[in-house]
Amino acid sequence: MSHSRLSHPVMKKILLIASLCISPLSMADNSEIDVLSKKVEQLRIAMIDGDAKALQQLSSPQLSYGHSGGHIEDQQAFIEKIVSGKSDFVTMELADQTISISGDVALVRHNLNADIKDGGVPNTIHLGVLLVWQKQAGEWKLLARQAFKYPPQAQ
Repeated sequence: MSHSRLSHPVMKKILLIASLCISPLSMADNSEIDVLSKKVEQLRIAMIDGDAKALQQLSSPQLSYGHSGGHIEDQQAFIEKIVSGKSDFVTMELADQTISISGDVALVRHNLNADIKDGGVPNTIHLGVLLVWQKQAGEWKLLARQAFKYPPQAQ
């Protein structure tokens, strides 16, 4: 009987210690997820506004920016196309966003719905997007982006 009485306080201590060990990790992940959500929103606004400075600050010099049609741009080409208006996002909505973090790399997936003017021609697009963010010098930077058409088209 005395064993069961000891178990109860011991279990409480074990649970307390376990919760103290796990909570900071969970809070860190949630904090980083909040930071990344804000970065994605800053990127969305910078793309709509054609803000070269913000696009430069949010992206990595090693950026690989993939379009749904297969065209790939580096950081300079990505920024130039947005700032020049060759690819003009009039509106952009992001939906169904998920964020997962592994060390200094984060994967962000969402659906992108936008009204654009591509080469001056109005169009509406619906794309799935995978963003790869990497922590560089303490800041999350967009390292890669790949868009794809959704829902998958019947072949």
